[in-house]
Amino acid sequence: MTAQDFAALSNTAIAFAGVVYVLAFLSHLVEMTFGRRVPTAADRRVHAGEGTAHEQSERPGSVATLPPTTTGAEVAAVRTETFARIGVALTVVAALLHALALVTRGLGAEPARVPWGNMYEFSVAGTFGVTALYLLLLRRYRLRWLGPVVTGFDVVVLMLAVLLLYEDAGPLVPALNSYWLVIHVVAAIIATGAFTVGGMASLLFLLKQRAVAREQQGRVRGTGYVARLPEPAVLDRVAYRMHAFGFPIWTFAALIAGPIWAEYAWGRYWGWDPKEVWAFITWVAYAAYLHARATAGWRGRSAAIIALVALATLLFNFIGINFFFGDSSQHSYAAELIVEHPPEDRAYSGFG
Repeated sequence: MTAQDFAALSNTAIAFAGVVYVLAFLSHLVEMTFGRRVPTAADRRVHAGEGTAHEQSERPGSVATLPPTTTGAEVAAVRTETFARIGVALTVVAALLHALALVTRGLGAEPARVPWGNMYEFSVAGTFGVTALYLLLLRRYRLRWLGPVVTGFDVVVLMLAVLLLYEDAGPLVPALNSYWLVIHVVAAIIATGAFTVGGMASLLFLLKQRAVAREQQGRVRGTGYVARLPEPAVLDRVAYRMHAFGFPIWTFAALIAGPIWAEYAWGRYWGWDPKEVWAFITWVAYAAYLHARATAGWRGRSAAIIALVALATLLFNFIGINFFFGDSSQHSYAAELIVEHPPEDRAYSGFG
């Protein structure tokens, strides 16, 4: 296959990945529809000694079956379980297509290169990092409740990337021809994936905490997706673990590998470039979150709000710098190539 064939295959794969992500999201929506009423243990009890329909479906190699005396709540529980599993399976298929799109994007350039040389490619790589981390931790932390949020996020970001940020595959600019590109950006993608999943958990924590408070006040009975989320303490713990995992990796990417690469490319470790400054601001924001999470008076709601503020700084570092400070940042060239700023004098439009 030629480079043009690989580039075309990448575009096709990302299109199909987007379609499958949409189907996965719709499956989770159907799951949420069937699960609007949260069944009680009594509702889901099939027969004495046989366990609930949900328990039966969770047994290895088993398929949830319904006896003749099944109630409507039990039917809803089994349908919810079925569509949840379909959503996860479709997410796996979409992630495989997503990975294929990334690999062939790199092979579609002449010469072949890593597939993160502009904002479009970073968007594709970043969303893949979020999805891969979700799937890797799905069983360990029982994160299936995060499925509709992750797939919805993938659909929105990939759609915007294709419509607004797409560029044809091409060679890297000279400043990117370094093995530090791989080290720096892979670390940034992993950290960004962890921070994004942690931010999602923090947002859901705030929604769940509010729903629990309203239910305790007798104002409304919990139904729908929020009611089916784990307890706030579980959401808070997942958010903390994701941030604690991502923070040292971001520290390495932004404050160690980044400056070393800057020295290699431009002859200085730190130049107060807007991208460098915002990468440091992002680091401070996440350090504040971890400090708040370790301080008794700032746990829970306050820490979750700080996490969302930190996520906003991360997203601005990725997108905002390139659009608002593109002419003054050596890290931005992907929005458009400007004659006054030749490509060989610019770096990249990436995470940090």
